[in-house]
Amino acid sequence: MNEPLAPPEGFRIGHWTDDVGRTGCTVVIPPEGTCGGVDVRGGGPGTRETDVVSPLAGTDRVSAVMFAGGSAYGLAAADGAMRWLEEHGIGYPTPAALVPIVPAAIVYDLAEGDASVRPTAEAGYAACEAAREGVPQRGLLGAGTGTASGKVLGRGAATPSGVGYAAVRGGFGATVAAVAVANPFGDVIGRDGTVLAGAQGDGAPRTAEFIAALDRVSAQAELEARNTTLVCVMTSASLDKAGCARVARAASAGIARAVEPVFTDVDGDVAFCLASGEGELADRFEVIQLETLAAQVTAEAIRDAVVSSR
Repeated sequence: MNEPLAPPEGFRIGHWTDDVGRTGCTVVIPPEGTCGGVDVRGGGPGTRETDVVSPLAGTDRVSAVMFAGGSAYGLAAADGAMRWLEEHGIGYPTPAALVPIVPAAIVYDLAEGDASVRPTAEAGYAACEAAREGVPQRGLLGAGTGTASGKVLGRGAATPSGVGYAAVRGGFGATVAAVAVANPFGDVIGRDGTVLAGAQGDGAPRTAEFIAALDRVSAQAELEARNTTLVCVMTSASLDKAGCARVARAASAGIARAVEPVFTDVDGDVAFCLASGEGELADRFEVIQLETLAAQVTAEAIRDAVVSSR
């Protein structure tokens, strides 16, 4: 298999993994001055500092993005990233101190391993220490350590998924890459429409079959209600906050291509976009191309999470 295209220059990705507790965290550290945006979907997101990267907020820079297991407890990993970034002089300058801006999002993996083990501030710090440029490690590690896809028949029948990655180069020279953590309620669907990761035992249901399976289990067991797909799109293009938000929204379309059903009441899906380019902002046609490519690499990164975890 050919090695994927590397992320844009200056982007670093690192993981911290607890194989015994079946949890971990994953950090994306962009070049200084990177602009960010976010799109949040589904009925149960777990996030931190997503409002600050919305188009209406005043801050237009992101120091890092943290993904973590551990459910809401895992948001503590962002504290460690903040400490690491401050020590390395990275953050938003204020009159009194440097303040790193670290949006974070979590997946629910407490049912997979030891529920008492969650990513801590020390884990977030360690992920930053491990962050490197180039194609990241993928599979059952970092925030994807305890993840699974296709939970209509319960978590025990789901397929391990993990962390995935994909990248392309646009027609005007900008690289668009995505790292994804796949932990959805629905199945992961391949390019050809077949199920890559789904419920096992009774088979991997699609659409009408999925609804039938949902009807069958609803009266027998508690619904697997804590699911999430997380994505961080990285690009070397120059975008403002509104442009980043639009590309993040398009990345959510990529989640919808690769996950079925998607954005349900029992999912909390989050897509970030980080743009490191300087100078003149991308024009309308370039933004459309970035939106198109963001959806493409997001879908491929989710599929890669499944393939890399086998």
